[in-house]
Amino acid sequence: MGADGSQIGIVSTQDALRQAQDLDLDLVEVAPQANPPVARIMDYGKFKYERDIRQKEARKKQARIEVKEIKFRPKIDPHDYATKKGHVERFLRTGARVKVTIMFRGREMARTELGRKILDRLVADLADQAVVEAHPKQDGRNMVMVLAPSKRPPEPKSTEPRNRREPEAAVPVAAAEPVQEQAPDEVVAAPAEAPPEA
Repeated sequence: MGADGSQIGIVSTQDALRQAQDLDLDLVEVAPQANPPVARIMDYGKFKYERDIRQKEARKKQARIEVKEIKFRPKIDPHDYATKKGHVERFLRTGARVKVTIMFRGREMARTELGRKILDRLVADLADQAVVEAHPKQDGRNMVMVLAPSKRPPEPKSTEPRNRREPEAAVPVAAAEPVQEQAPDEVVAAPAEAPPEA
């Protein structure tokens, strides 16, 4: 193939190299298995550059699934549990999978059912937001479970504009300028005009 993509036909390797050198381009073999092999006259540096750009764009479009990890202890305080559950909910809302780990120390290994209860409670609390992707299993001194966000319809967008201004606060009456009030009995009369002289 020529530099402009046109078919040149079957030529010897020396003739093809000479044509490429005359055009100050490279001779690149594109189909070595074909009989005869297919070569193309092109700017190989430009070709590599464009190929790298296309690959980078393809990588950008790939969806990356993030895996976040959160660790619990078997004797976790109720407030700490609520805080960590909030973190798990936030991770799930962003579309990340969550690896939940229960860490056992010392004699706690004899009571692994406590860790299982925490994981079951977490699954029950997040039933509407997550599904269990990997069920709890013992991994050395840890018990591990993976949660994935459940497929649910996106929340409907509100009809209110996003940057709606707050209503301005009403000015207190005391701060307003004093208004002179008139007594209802008083009548303000306009100055009398002088009667016309006869």
